[in-house]
Amino acid sequence: MNKTLVLGALALSGLAGCVETTTSGAPSAAEQACLRDVSRAANNGDVIVQSSSFSEAGTEVIVGVGAGEYGRAPWRCIAYRDGTTAGIQYIGGGEGGL
Repeated sequence: MNKTLVLGALALSGLAGCVETTTSGAPSAAEQACLRDVSRAANNGDVIVQSSSFSEAGTEVIVGVGAGEYGRAPWRCIAYRDGTTAGIQYIGGGEGGL
């Protein structure tokens, strides 16, 4: 398994009580970083923030990609204070909805 993915998952799993969820307003720096990197990973510029959960260890951002027949394809990303991201992955079913 990807070392970065494992570290990101461990960091978030231990912070369940230290989370703030947001879903509206202008994208934060963490959300912008995830929008940028998920867009690259999905090879699709049609991306929106569906939700995000802030913690000191990293911000989990759920990004909707595309606007297909069945709605936007959900992707997950972890963003850090330094502008880097990790754990970018498609979290829906099927072929990615792209």
